[in-house]
Amino acid sequence: MATAFDFTAADIDGQQRPLADYAGKVLLIVNVASKCGFTPQYTGLEKLWQDYRDKGLVVLGFPCDQFGHQEPGDEAEIKNFCSLTYDVDFPLFAKIDVNGANAHPLYKWLKEEKGGFLGIDAIKWNFSKFLVGRDGKVLKRYAPTDTPESLAKDIEAALA
Repeated sequence: MATAFDFTAADIDGQQRPLADYAGKVLLIVNVASKCGFTPQYTGLEKLWQDYRDKGLVVLGFPCDQFGHQEPGDEAEIKNFCSLTYDVDFPLFAKIDVNGANAHPLYKWLKEEKGGFLGIDAIKWNFSKFLVGRDGKVLKRYAPTDTPESLAKDIEAALA
């Protein structure tokens, strides 16, 4: 796979969605969870989506239950929680693994493209973020502690 747009993933409603649907857009890909200390970042992610989507940003949320069993629900519960609690409108996908043998191919590729701190490629926790340029190439990887608001300058540069 050469770019993020070469992958397909099941959306939160179970429909296969080719990421090619977002070709030419800037993507912010985030592994999310409903019961995590970083869960309030949904507010900032939604604000980025609202502020920049007309300029070409798409925030993509990938629920993951690999960290402290912090995403225990099924897709319907996740969708309901995100909608009712954080008014999330950006695209959400079906629950996936981001590490290990069953990691989604998109996440295997993302980690190969931008390794983690000290050469450790594994996703460390929920709300790790990848910024992907309009060409589908990974521009930057962010830690869970990097707030959505702190990404605005990088997003604006990618959209320019």
